[in-house]
Amino acid sequence: MDKKKVFVSGCFDILHGGHVEFFTQAKKLGDYLIVCFASDQMLWKYKHKKSSLPMEHKRRLLESLTMVDEVVISEDDEIGLDFKTHFLRLRPQVLAVTEDDKFTEVKKDLCRQVGAEYVILSKTLDYEKISTTDIIKFIKTPDSIPLRVDFAAGWLDAPKFARPDGYIVNCSISPNVSLSEWSYKVGGGLGGSAAYSILTGKDGVASELALGVGWQDPAVVQETGLCVWRSGARPVLDFKINPSFLSGLMAIMWTGKDHHTPSNADKPRDSDYVAVVGRLARAAVNPMNVSYSGLCEAVNLSYEIHLAEGMEKLPEAGELAKKYCGGGFGGYGLYMFANKAEREKFLQNNDAIAIEPYIREY
Repeated sequence: MDKKKVFVSGCFDILHGGHVEFFTQAKKLGDYLIVCFASDQMLWKYKHKKSSLPMEHKRRLLESLTMVDEVVISEDDEIGLDFKTHFLRLRPQVLAVTEDDKFTEVKKDLCRQVGAEYVILSKTLDYEKISTTDIIKFIKTPDSIPLRVDFAAGWLDAPKFARPDGYIVNCSISPNVSLSEWSYKVGGGLGGSAAYSILTGKDGVASELALGVGWQDPAVVQETGLCVWRSGARPVLDFKINPSFLSGLMAIMWTGKDHHTPSNADKPRDSDYVAVVGRLARAAVNPMNVSYSGLCEAVNLSYEIHLAEGMEKLPEAGELAKKYCGGGFGGYGLYMFANKAEREKFLQNNDAIAIEPYIREY
């Protein structure tokens, strides 16, 4: 008696547990499982990306799976039916697809040509699902990443507060953080949630926007340097400069309680004045004429906005400028000093951490 053949197709660019489960379910529909994977040409046409492995390596990996009986590579230049020639030649009794298949009708028509059954299999796993895209993101994930301090106009990165005359000015800082080493308190207003998303292979911007807050944190910790961003729904870099002029001049001090940005987003604030201060900070870091005193002025004006919103006063420490980090109402306070000696005095007398401006080296 002839074996009942089951046919599956897909990109299968990087094999993972979801693929193995799909093949296992498909094999149960018959006796002989044929797997067709997309050629390099079709992978580019399907998903506009290059292959992660040479095709012969993919073939050998698929052939090594105990439930797979035969492996073929797509030959046809037809999206959705790149396996058509193999399918008509092999005439399987079943075509198995996943529940999110996008080419249902054309595949059903192909099945009718050979009398095959079209079967939809659910994506079931008893552990965390992952995709090839997720794997690639995780591989590209950095081992460590900086956090950030915001100098002015932070709320204008939230889409609902965006305005065409607004700019956000911020800077990435060290010490860097990693999943195994985190030198700062959680809830500090330094962009920690965005950094954690990036370190775990997620889209930092999408993660922050999903929380209902802005995108400045993931934007600057990935860009690094001292950055000026245009206010808007998504990050648009206006310009960035090397922040080395800030070396030895900045520190942060824990206020005694953490903060939660989403809960502070809708508090009353003077958005017009926030935008004014953002433009002042942008002018202060103009690469043609950088002014540390001008940046400190913008930071102090940002602090005045914080006090007007109802935040408690930060302790005096002989600083040139200070403000709350992030959304404020807790977290860290940023302090900026005239020189390194003044900062050292601050570090000796307070629960503070020295931070340095960070820009990625190539």
